[in-house]
Amino acid sequence: MRKLPLEESLGYIEQYPISQYFSFDIIPYIDVYEFNKGEFIFHEHSYPDYLYYMVEGKAKLYITHKNGKISLIDFLTSPTFMGEIELLNAERYSKGIQTVTKSICFAIAIREAKEKLLADPVFLKMLCLFLSQKTMNTTAKYTQNQAYPLENRLASFILLSSDQQFYKEKHTEVCEYLGVSYRHLLFVLAQFSEAGYLTKQNRGYVLTNRPELEKLAAEITY
Repeated sequence: MRKLPLEESLGYIEQYPISQYFSFDIIPYIDVYEFNKGEFIFHEHSYPDYLYYMVEGKAKLYITHKNGKISLIDFLTSPTFMGEIELLNAERYSKGIQTVTKSICFAIAIREAKEKLLADPVFLKMLCLFLSQKTMNTTAKYTQNQAYPLENRLASFILLSSDQQFYKEKHTEVCEYLGVSYRHLLFVLAQFSEAGYLTKQNRGYVLTNRPELEKLAAEITY
């Protein structure tokens, strides 16, 4: 994680306007951070110091259960807020959020800005819409698992989770996320490899025919 210098930060703030979400001047409360691929934005069970607004990149949200099993909950793609539930005190301690790609985030210091944020009708209206959309997306993901073949869902998942044309998610986590058996997942991955959509390497798969994967993923409607 690297805090960007002022000039570079102002460039991102100009490129990705955030002031529209607030009725007060939010800029003095913002720092801009760059996270490398694989870095943690939130560690599990931490109490966040920042409300983050990711403007570039992707991350995954997960939870570790008491028995040690890790469950992938969702993928977060920019632009998106992170830490909004903790800001509202609906959940005091965070789930884990780890970057999938290099990511740029605006960080709003909760300690300094919380009182203003929770009294700002413009921000709260935006947050209501944001949380409603998250709920709708969760519902859509559940219905997709019931309505579409694994070929379509896996293609969509590969496109979402890959970085620079490379896919390497753990099979066990993918099985749970997509609601399929390990055997079924391997069968469809083998089909994709035989069709030339993917090429197997030691650490994962190279996306060798992205357009065909996009055609399969496009079958999924929201």
